Amino acid sequence: MNIAKIDLNLLVYLDVLLREGSVTKAANQLSITQPAMSNGLKRLRDLFKDPLLVRTSDGMTPTKRAIELQPVIRDVLSKLESSIQPEIEFDPATSTRTFRIMTSDYAESTLLLELIGRLAEFAPSITLDLITPSDVTFHDVEQGKVDMAINRFDELPLSFHQKVIWYDTFSCVVAASHPDKDNFTLDAYLRGQHIWVSKTGFGVGVGIDPNEVQKLGWVDAELIKLGKQRNIRVFTRHYHAALQLAKSQNHIATLPSKAAKIFKDDPAIAVVEPPFDIPPIALKMAWSALLHHDAGHVWLRRLITEVGVEMQS
Repeated sequence: MNIAKIDLNLLVYLDVLLREGSVTKAANQLSITQPAMSNGLKRLRDLFKDPLLVRTSDGMTPTKRAIELQPVIRDVLSKLESSIQPEIEFDPATSTRTFRIMTSDYAESTLLLELIGRLAEFAPSITLDLITPSDVTFHDVEQGKVDMAINRFDELPLSFHQKVIWYDTFSCVVAASHPDKDNFTLDAYLRGQHIWVSKTGFGVGVGIDPNEVQKLGWVDAELIKLGKQRNIRVFTRHYHAALQLAKSQNHIATLPSKAAKIFKDDPAIAVVEPPFDIPPIALKMAWSALLHHDAGHVWLRRLITEVGVEMQS
C-alpha cells in the first residue's frame, strides 16, 4: 500500500464511523450526505481489504481489524490536528475556562476537594463542572465533551490516555460505640450488618441483586475466597451516606481508606483495619486523545498528578 495514494479524508471517515457505529450518524457528524459516507466506507473496505463494519442485531459492529485500527488512526489524527493548530499559551492565573470532569463520590470527596483548594490559589477564575458517572458515557469522554474521567475502572477503551493518581487500601468505619471495635475479628465482622458502596462506572446504573455476590466488587470477592459472605443491609452510591449510616445505625462500612479518613476526627466514628486482606485499588484519570496536547488540559493533568502524589505521601 502506497501511503502517498491514500486520501487522508478516508481516515477521518473511518475514525468517525468507528466512534458513531452508524453511517447516518457519521455523515451528520461530518456534515456530508449519507451516500457520500457510504461511498467512503466502500473505499475504506477496498483500501484495508476488510469489511471494517458489519451489520448485526446490535447495529454496525466493528471487525477485529477495525478494532485494531481505531487507536492507531485516532492517535495519528490527534497528532495531526495538534500540529496544525496555532500554539496557544495557557495562563491558569487568568484563564476563565470550565473543565468538565466525570468523578465518583470517592474521588470528589478526597482528591477533588484538595484540587479545588489548589485552584482557588493558582487559578481563581477556572470553573470545575463535576459530573456523576451515571450521566456520562465512554463516548462523551472519547469525543472530548467531557475533559476527563476520574474513577476506579475495570477496563478502559484502548483509545483513551490514562494515568494512575494513587493506590488506596481499605478501612472499616464503625460507630465509636460499636461493641466489637476494639476486638474487630473476622467473626465480629461477619456478625455485623454492612453498608455496600458502589464503585460506579460509566452510564446509567442498575439495581443491585444481593444474591449475585460475585458482582459486588473487591471486598466481597475476597470474602468469597475465604468461603464467607457478609450481611449487606444497605446499598448506596455515596460515601458520605455510608459514613453517616455507620455512625448512626451501628452498621459497618468497608471503604477506601482515604474516604474513611474524612471523618477520622469525629469522636462518634472509629476507623479500624479490616480483619482480612483486601487488595489495594487504583484511582485513575482517563482522557481523550483529542485533548492530549491541549495546553490547558496538560496543565490540569499535571496539577491533579501533583495533588495525588502529595495526598499519597
